Amino acid sequence: MSWMFLRDLLTERVWKDEQKEFECNSRQPGCENVCFDDFFPISQVRLWALQLIMVSTPSLLVVLHVAYHEGREKRHRKKLYVSPGTTDRGLWYAYLISLIVKTGFEIGFLVLFYKLYDGFTVPYLIKCDLKPCPNTVDCFISKPTEKTIFILFLVITSCLCIVLNFIELSFLVLKCFIKCFLSV
Repeated sequence: MSWMFLRDLLTERVWKDEQKEFECNSRQPGCENVCFDDFFPISQVRLWALQLIMVSTPSLLVVLHVAYHEGREKRHRKKLYVSPGTTDRGLWYAYLISLIVKTGFEIGFLVLFYKLYDGFTVPYLIKCDLKPCPNTVDCFISKPTEKTIFILFLVITSCLCIVLNFIELSFLVLKCFIKCFLSV
């Protein structure tokens, strides 16, 4: 929840009226709109919102698994787990799969963002030669430095999440291998 609050708070100020503040040095009707659409094929804010939803969704798999087992325990009026210290195999797999899927979404969105916007920086000036523009026009993006800093913050945060997910995945798999070899 705090991540969503932070994203909303910061993006509201930086990306407020993105299209209104995008200016090109041409008065040709439609030129500004076409150039804006070319540089921002999808709103960066909406892309981050989608990323947040997609990265958060795999955790529901684990929550649903636990809720299902708790419901079964209540219906059968007994504990289904023999020892409180043991991990349910199904829960372990659900958690492992959720980590893999979350990591995949994080990597996928970083690649998508990089491809859509030609990197992780926002230039102050772009050249646009699309129709209906009469020739190559200069278009100016508002607050490019602030947007670049914010984008880099989000990229670093995503990379940190990826690293932490890999560490956790490695720990879980290593712990499982050690447990399997010691029990043999």
